[in-house]
Parts: sequence; C-alpha cells; structure tokens
Amino acid sequence: MSRLETLARFVWEFVVGEDWRIAAGVAVALGVTALARDAAISAWWILPAAVAALLWASVRGAARRR
Repeated sequence: MSRLETLARFVWEFVVGEDWRIAAGVAVALGVTALARDAAISAWWILPAAVAALLWASVRGAARRR
C-alpha cells in the first residue's frame, strides 16, 4: 500500500468515521453558514443548530437499529 493510499484511508476514517451522513451534514452546514455570511446574515447559530439536529438524528437512528 502506498503512502498516499494510507493517508487517504486515514483521512477518510478520521473525517467520515462510521457515519457518512454526519460528515455530509457538517459539510452542508458549513456551506450554508458561508452562504449566509456572504449575504450579510447573522450566521453564528447555523452550526450549533446543525450539530444538535445531526446528533439527534444519529442517536435516533442508533436507537431504532437496536
């Protein structure tokens, strides 16, 4: 395995981990925050709200699978 492939696997596991939906949700929330900032809208609340919603969805999904 090459060093580049090893690095790519590490980054994937570190960022995505067990649930790709959380990583995608955080990426979308960062994008929405950037768009709101560019539109001169107060954007400080977007990331905390997104994290709370993503955590709720993750815990709910884990509880359903059990």
